[in-house]
Amino acid sequence: MKNICVKADAQNIDEVFDFIEGELADIESVCRMDVLKIHMIVDEIFTNISSYAYDNDNGTTTISFDYKTGNDYISLTFTDQGRPYNPLEEKLPDMELSAGKRKIGGLGVLMVLNIADDIHYEYKDGSNILTIIKHIGQDQE
Repeated sequence: MKNICVKADAQNIDEVFDFIEGELADIESVCRMDVLKIHMIVDEIFTNISSYAYDNDNGTTTISFDYKTGNDYISLTFTDQGRPYNPLEEKLPDMELSAGKRKIGGLGVLMVLNIADDIHYEYKDGSNILTIIKHIGQDQE
């Protein structure tokens, strides 16, 4: 498992992307569609942590990337010490309603739920820990 710890600031998203893309580059079975989907997940989760987790500018986020040779999935874990927030308990938008009648927000969480193959959240020892599993090498380019 490899980690990066950065200040929870949207300006650091490129550093996070570089880390993730560097790890994905070492996996032969990763296709272009995998990279795009993982990029969307990372963008949404890191942006939400940067925007909402902390009341001040002093918070950090640790992103852990795990892949073992021979596995058909990667694991991304986002850990922060911000306010407790379980995105799996978020009320999802009613997609049957027109955009003008829907409550604002929640589309990013819905997108991550649709892209990820498994998501687990826990609040432990003062930390939000969100783990996302994404199968790789199964999408067509």
